Amino acid sequence: MTLRIRIIWPAGHTTATLEETPTSKALAGALPISSTARTWGEEVYFDTPVAASVEDGARQVVEPGTVAFWTEGDALALPYGPTPISRGDECRLASPCNLLGALDGDPRILATVRDGDPIRVELLQGRPALEDQP
Repeated sequence: MTLRIRIIWPAGHTTATLEETPTSKALAGALPISSTARTWGEEVYFDTPVAASVEDGARQVVEPGTVAFWTEGDALALPYGPTPISRGDECRLASPCNLLGALDGDPRILATVRDGDPIRVELLQGRPALEDQP
């Protein structure tokens, strides 16, 4: 089973598809959530009310557009390019993160998120009408 979420900020929005993992199930149970976006190089991250342990398969270097959960900060991490600790063009997260899924579209849309922007995450499954809203 997969879950779909929508991530909304003042300058745009995107959707993501999450695999069924203990962390993604906990996240889905907490939605909708509102938070404050933070940027770290070409990564957007933000606090969630979810706490999770590191899962098997957690990774620090991921593909652009990966939806990851940073267990040390109880935060979603959305990398779309290099971070301050990257080597070359890789997406290197602050520490190994649980892998939840991937953004559905071009991850570069996250470049429109500004540090301090309000950000909201909603569950899309079973509510397709949300996809048609601006």
